[in-house]
Amino acid sequence: MSDTEKVADRPSAAPPGANSVDRFFKISERGSTFAREIRGGFATFFTMAYILVLNPIILGSAKDKFGDQLDPVQLTTATALVAAVMTIIMGVGGNLPLALAAGLGLNAVVAFQIAPLMAWDDAMGLVVLEGLLICVLVVTGLREAVMHAIPQPLKQAISVGIGLFIAFIGFVDAGFVTRIPDAANTTVPVQIGTGALTGWPMLVFCLGVLLTIGLLARKVKGAILISIVTMTVLAMIINSIADVKTWGLTTPEWPGTVFDTPDFGLIGDFSLFGAFGETTVITVVLLIFTLILSDFFDTMGTVVGVSAEAGLLDDQGKVPNLGRVLLIDGAAAVAGGASSSSSATSYIESAAGVGEGSRTGFSNLVTGGLFAAALFLTPLLTIVPLQAAAPALVAVGFLMMTQVKHIDWDKYEVAIPAFLTIAVMPFTYSITNGIGAGFLAYVVIKVVLGKAKEIHWLLWGTSVLFLVYFAIDPIEQILGVK
Repeated sequence: MSDTEKVADRPSAAPPGANSVDRFFKISERGSTFAREIRGGFATFFTMAYILVLNPIILGSAKDKFGDQLDPVQLTTATALVAAVMTIIMGVGGNLPLALAAGLGLNAVVAFQIAPLMAWDDAMGLVVLEGLLICVLVVTGLREAVMHAIPQPLKQAISVGIGLFIAFIGFVDAGFVTRIPDAANTTVPVQIGTGALTGWPMLVFCLGVLLTIGLLARKVKGAILISIVTMTVLAMIINSIADVKTWGLTTPEWPGTVFDTPDFGLIGDFSLFGAFGETTVITVVLLIFTLILSDFFDTMGTVVGVSAEAGLLDDQGKVPNLGRVLLIDGAAAVAGGASSSSSATSYIESAAGVGEGSRTGFSNLVTGGLFAAALFLTPLLTIVPLQAAAPALVAVGFLMMTQVKHIDWDKYEVAIPAFLTIAVMPFTYSITNGIGAGFLAYVVIKVVLGKAKEIHWLLWGTSVLFLVYFAIDPIEQILGVK
């Protein structure tokens, strides 16, 4: 958007004939129209609708401590429900064109970091706790204090590391990357498929990656969703004419019906404090802290970025109704955990709606309404195979990776911690490990350089927690509790 357009979009007085809806959402006052808001609402939905496919795949492909898996149909319903309700609440309460849904990266933490340590209901209880703590931090003003305590390069590195982790999940889920059996006696832990790209599903994945990156390069709106739909159709055609043994979680076959009654079986299936009986208290604290960090950075960057693109920042660069916006975002995390669909958060894809004219929360009514309609389309949404959806994870990984350009790689005191954060996440399959490695390295380097006074007390406290987390086994042995 040009500077001229942004100036034109700055608040102006509402016309005398404006109706109550116009006045409530300040549509005319922000230089918008009902037509632009509706168009923007549709654009936002179609650029983020991929989460209705990806969230069930990420959460549904993981197993908890007891080997149980969540039902993909119920996950699709829960994902659509939370996105619909919280997007509408954000529109009415925050009056920003900012849609919400299950967060990519956050769902990866839940699926691959938390669930293996406990039962699913306990894992989702931690998500609820995370959301409640975020709400408390917003009300007390500590949320911004925590944000300021963490150096900007580490924030950017966390985003990049999560991006690489998500991309790696995409490669693994599609079967493009597989684990080499220990019996192979090799020092290389993973390889491409069985050593070569074989099978129709692998062809679908590879073509999907090429199609997605091609659309992104041409800056096609809705590129990720277009790729998922196209490759699902191709997979259905291949599956009907070829002898495909398995596609993974789902088989791309026409379900016979497009509409069905929503299955709300996962709603309310969480245990608020059950996690404390499954693992150590320090582990639980750090897992919640990891969720909060991921949610913090995604939300703050998204809210400011979308508001700036819409020309809604005031003269001091502040977001309108920021307190309410952050509180609603925290409530979305609670709703995500309570529905077992993982923490919901604000989506940067909302910028697509802004590009089409959205300036107010009215567009959220449109986006939320479309998510509500998706509640009745679960048969259609659950035929998407991993190989058709996984290219989207690779693409999202790339988009998050672009933050790496903002890190000063010539300044070792921030570059080394940033590198460790980025590298440790995908290599250890753990977002928590990456954040911990980066924080500890940052504190150590600052102390070595005689700059200990530059370290915020919150960062000191967090680093001590991570030190205990990494050394929990020898500590337990010393204390005789293991």
